[in-house]
Amino acid sequence: MNFIMEKHGGIVMMKVSTRKCKWREVMENHKLVLPGDLNHYGFLFGGNLLKWVDEYAWIGASLDYPGAQFVTIAMDKVEFRKNIRNGTILKFVIERGKVGTTSVQYGVLVFRGNGEECDNELLFSTNVTFVNVDAKGQKVILPIFVAGRED
Repeated sequence: MNFIMEKHGGIVMMKVSTRKCKWREVMENHKLVLPGDLNHYGFLFGGNLLKWVDEYAWIGASLDYPGAQFVTIAMDKVEFRKNIRNGTILKFVIERGKVGTTSVQYGVLVFRGNGEECDNELLFSTNVTFVNVDAKGQKVILPIFVAGRED
């Protein structure tokens, strides 16, 4: 992903350029923050954001590797940069990263996506690593990558 720093009236904003990857374009998803997602102070529970990050990265991995049985083994960093309140539209940008024999990593960026000028304010980022397992929970080789192939 390409990050572009722009200055608007003394405020530096980070934007992401959704360029085409070697295999496919990045995946984007959106989520509306609802009252049930908030803690008693009116802010988003961090665990809800982590759940959505894991889910959307898993969807990306499952689309890229049909038939794989992925389980999450790691998130490399958990640091909440900004508060998130009721009614916020979150934009999740997911891109495939490192690929191993049995595992694959996806970068996830979360932006405030309210359609306002600060549409691409980065709120959270991490890398999620999945491993492909068999019915007994043992690691197995990844299936062939198929999403967006330019054969």
